[in-house]
Amino acid sequence: MKIGIACGYSWDVPGGVQYHCRDLAQELIERGHEVSVIAPAEEEPAEDFVYPVGAAIPIRYNGSVARLSFGPKVNREVRKWLADGDFDVLHVHEPFTPSVSMLALMSATSPVVSTFHTAMDRSRMLTMASGFIVPILDKIQARIAVSEEARRTAVQHLGGDAWIIPNGVFVKDMQIETLDERFTGTPDAPTLAFLGRIDEPRKGLPVVAKAFPAIRKAYPGVRLLVAGRGETEVARAMFGEHAEAVEFLGGISDEDKALLLGSADIYLAPNTGGESFGIILVEAMSAGAFVVASDIPAFRAVLSNGEFGAHFRNEDSADLASVVNASLADPERREQIAQAGAEAAWRFDWGTVASHVLSVYETAIRTAKIEVDDS
Repeated sequence: MKIGIACGYSWDVPGGVQYHCRDLAQELIERGHEVSVIAPAEEEPAEDFVYPVGAAIPIRYNGSVARLSFGPKVNREVRKWLADGDFDVLHVHEPFTPSVSMLALMSATSPVVSTFHTAMDRSRMLTMASGFIVPILDKIQARIAVSEEARRTAVQHLGGDAWIIPNGVFVKDMQIETLDERFTGTPDAPTLAFLGRIDEPRKGLPVVAKAFPAIRKAYPGVRLLVAGRGETEVARAMFGEHAEAVEFLGGISDEDKALLLGSADIYLAPNTGGESFGIILVEAMSAGAFVVASDIPAFRAVLSNGEFGAHFRNEDSADLASVVNASLADPERREQIAQAGAEAAWRFDWGTVASHVLSVYETAIRTAKIEVDDS
C-alpha cells in the first residue's frame, strides 16, 4: 500500500505527534508498505521517508508552543508531494491545525484518514475556525482519536465520531536488562525521576518543587533526577534550599530515557492538563517503572485508574508528597504494580496499534470506492 502521512508540527522539535508519525511510518515500512511523511522541517531530517517543507513558525497553542507551517509556498510543496506520491490512502494528523495537515486535506484526492491528538475543554481558535474547517472535514472517510479525551474534543468542536486507537510505543526498545547505577537509589536514598520540558508549567515541575520538602523530610537522602530541556537556573530556583538534592540532566537520548525510567524508584508524571493520552506513562511502564501520576483523565485511562500505578490529586503538592512517601515505604507493592504495568504496556505496542490503523485505512479505501460507485 502507498501511504502518505501528513504531520502539521515541526519535525525539528521533539513532540508527541512527530514521534507518533515517525514510529507509525517505521512500523508500516517494516511491514512492506511504501510510506512518505510530509512535515515542516528547516534541517534535513534523518529519516529518508520524510519530505520537508521548510521552517515553521512558533505559535502558542493549548498551553504549549506549536511550530506550524502555512502559506502559498508550503501549499505548493504539499500539492507536489500529493501528486508525486499518488497515495492509496492519506493519513492527516491534527487536520484542524493550520499547517501542513490541513493543506494536505484541502488538496487530497485519495481516501483520507485523520487522527486527532489534542484534548482541551475550550479553544477560541477552533470555535472561530469551525465554520471553515467542518466542510473540509467532509473529505475524511475515517477518523481516529488517540484517546477518549481526544475523541471528546474532536466531537465537541467538529462533530462526527472517531475510532479510539492509542498512541504506540516500541515496548521492546524501552525494556532494560540491568539497572543503571547513575539513576538507582537505596531504601534510605531513593531516586525520583521527572521527564519533560522544565519551563513548561503544565508538565508539572512546579508541583513537584512544592512537594519536595515534605518528601525530603521523610526521606532526607532522596534524589530527584530531572530530564528535559529548558531554563535550568529558573527551574533550580523553584526548589530553593532543596535544589542540592535535584540533578538536572538536560535533554537525554532514548537509551538513557529507558535507563532512567527503569532504574529510578518512582517516575513522577505531575502534568496538570492539556494531555490527550500519556505516551510517557506507557514508556515508563514498558521500562518497568512504578508511576505516580496526576489524576487527569488521560493518565487515569493509561494507568486504569491506579491499577498500573498510583494517582494523586491534580496540582495538589501535599497529596503528591503523601502518595510518593507511602509508595516508597512499600517496595513490594511498587514491584508488583510495576510488573503488572510492564505486562499491560504491550497493548500499546506498535505491533498491535499499527494493525488497528491499517484496518482503518482499509475501511477508508472501501468507503471511498462506495461513494464513487454511488455517484
